[in-house]
This record gives sequence, structure tokens and C-alpha cells, in this order.
Amino acid sequence: MDNFNEPYLSHKTHLPFPYDQDLSQVLRHLSRITAAGRKKLANSLSTAGYLAAGMRLIQQHLGPGAVRDAAAARNRHCLERPLLGFLSQRAVAAAVADNPAPFAHRGGVPRLRTTWRSQSDFVADLINFAMWPANYHPGYMEQRAVNTKRLVAAGDFVRAVHETACQHTAESARMPSVRLSLALMVLADGDDAVQGALTETYQKYLSSWKQVYADVLQARGLRLRPGLGLDDLADALSAATDGVILRSIGDPRAGVVDQDQQRSLMGTVALAVIYGFLERAEDADGLTLEQAVNAMVGQ
Repeated sequence: MDNFNEPYLSHKTHLPFPYDQDLSQVLRHLSRITAAGRKKLANSLSTAGYLAAGMRLIQQHLGPGAVRDAAAARNRHCLERPLLGFLSQRAVAAAVADNPAPFAHRGGVPRLRTTWRSQSDFVADLINFAMWPANYHPGYMEQRAVNTKRLVAAGDFVRAVHETACQHTAESARMPSVRLSLALMVLADGDDAVQGALTETYQKYLSSWKQVYADVLQARGLRLRPGLGLDDLADALSAATDGVILRSIGDPRAGVVDQDQQRSLMGTVALAVIYGFLERAEDADGLTLEQAVNAMVGQ
């Protein structure tokens, strides 16, 4: 990590990855005025302890494998999930006491409030941290590189789309950070801090996928229909992915993801979007999507 000569960075080298990294560019809502003050606070052991507690609470309450409380345990059909109540300042401060070593296990609401002014500020930074690429599961980036290569150059493009979509959807459904972002989409209305964090997360996420799509189009000799751009393609596939993830979590028996067959509803939707949004660059009809649909139905 850079700048380990700075005391407030070097003293946390014993923390597990990625808590041992410089978090000053990840945590954007800390209650400090100067850049130096924010950097010091972002990399304090106390701040790492609150983040670890928050990440553990997300896992416990959003799953997979959400933890039942004592009352709910008496009825296996009842599972209490009080939306963002589990990330209240009081709940997070209390969870710090249960932090595993080597994280700090002493904290309180007053200290938490001097680090983040409000629950919204804490939740916004927790989103930034949870969705930070360094927090992706081991091997994620390597597998993504393999999938990208297959989408660009594999002989069986349809199979590559199906298997990539299935893998990505299944893995995303298991990630507590993704579940948190999906839950917050409903709750963030009117909360500028949380909405801003979600917007930034999506911008980074979609930016990386747009590069993949651009590479695929170039390698496969395809182009977008008139009136459509990479933003439209990325937004359509991202919205479809979110929907399939939600369906797979909320209705597992629907079978929208079949890992045994490496098929998913997302793969089918992706192929439909590709077929509708794109055309061969060397044999283009030049029709917009609307015109192509009208032509198909004979209008």
C-alpha cells in the first residue's frame, strides 16, 4: 500500500485485506473538513472497526443465510428484517463489541457520530466500501477477464453469453453488498447521501461493462442501431440483471438461474437485447429499433 510511512496508515497493516488499504478515496462522507483530516480518519483503526461491524451486519440481515433473532427462531416461517434498522448508529456501535480480532472492539455511538454525522453518511460510505472492487471475492477479476476473452473471441458466442450471464447473476445474488444496493434503491428516495453513493457505484460498474461491450462489438463486427448508444445497452442489461437477481432471491423456485445447465433468464434476455439493439456493421439495414419492430409486424 502507498504511503505506509504515514503513521495512521502503517499502524493498520495487521488488518485483513482490504481493510489494510488506503480508504481515503473510498470513504467520501467522513465528518472532517480538511483533506488531511479525512485521510487520517479514513485509515484509523476505529473507522475500520465500524466498517467491519457494518459488513457483518449486512451479511447477517441480508444474507444469504440471514440470521434469525430469538423470537423469529421459534417460527421458521418468520424472519425479521427491519430494513435499515440493523444499520442504525446504535446497532453498528453495539456490533463493534463483537468484532473478531484484529479489529477494534471498543466503540460507541458518540465516537461513531464524530466519524459520520448521520446514519445516511455512514450507509453511503458502507456502500462505497462494500462495492469497492477490492472487496470482490477472490478470483473475481481473473474470472471476469476470462469471460471477457470468451465474449470477444470464443467460437460459440451464444454459449459464452449464457454462461457469463449465469455465472454473473448467480454470484451477484450471493453477494451481501449487491443485496444491500438493491434494497437501498427503494429506500434511498429523498436521501441525497445514499442516492449519491448508489449513483457513483452504478457509474463505475457500468463504465467497466461498457468497455467490455465496445470490445465485443468491434471484435464481432457489430454496431448499435441508429439512436442507441453504449449507455443504452449497458443500462438495459444492467436493469435486466438487477431484475433477475431480485427474482432469484425472492423466488428461488422460479428457476431463473440454473447453474447445473449454466443457463439463466438473464442469458436469454441478454441475447434478446443483443438481437434487438445490434446489427451487422457490414450488412446493416440502418433502421432504428422502433423502425425494425414496425417492419417486423408489417407496418
